[in-house]
Amino acid sequence: MPSFRARPPSLLGSVRTRTESPDARRIHVPVARATVDCAVYVNGVRLPGKYTNDAARDKVRELEESGQQAFAWVGLHEPDERQMHSVAETFGLHPLAAEDAVHAYQRPKLERYDDTLFLVLKTVKYVEHESVALAREIVETGEIMVFVGADFVVTVRHGEHGGLAGVRKKMEEEQTKQLALGPFAVMHAIADHVVDSYLDVTSLMECDIDTIEEEAFSPTAKTDI
Repeated sequence: MPSFRARPPSLLGSVRTRTESPDARRIHVPVARATVDCAVYVNGVRLPGKYTNDAARDKVRELEESGQQAFAWVGLHEPDERQMHSVAETFGLHPLAAEDAVHAYQRPKLERYDDTLFLVLKTVKYVEHESVALAREIVETGEIMVFVGADFVVTVRHGEHGGLAGVRKKMEEEQTKQLALGPFAVMHAIADHVVDSYLDVTSLMECDIDTIEEEAFSPTAKTDI
């Protein structure tokens, strides 16, 4: 695996603070409301049953103590600060990275915090429309953040598209092939899925570009170039 430069100590020791609104302090929504899926995998196979974040962590540690290879995969959708803080405490995520995962609009990046990698990916979705000239939006964007440690993966999704249920299901149906490689294989599969979506959207946009060229450059065109 390539090496990554860790954050300097001066940054690791500092935590950006934000002032919560009174409503945010008064209303506490359980982290389960933001959890799409939480599972434990041992030797590449998903264990049956439902887990909370803490229960998944404890189960992984129990399996590791018995000599088995296990990890937890937690999927979140647009968690608030309290929910993300709870997950960060469970898996030892750095506060700076956890804060980035709450507030979207991050640039694509890969950072290392001690033994944890933090990956940010931009997601795209083609917006169906009847007319290119009248369309107000052609591509909708979102984000996926991925935290990867030795025995866990935490994914945070922003936006109504880019769900990872299909990625998880495909990996589980492969009968241990990729999941047996551990959390970093999950990160690779997610990145591969996101890049594939870029190609799909690009192909559809090329059709729009062809349409625009025909409307702009045909002899009877009424559309200003």
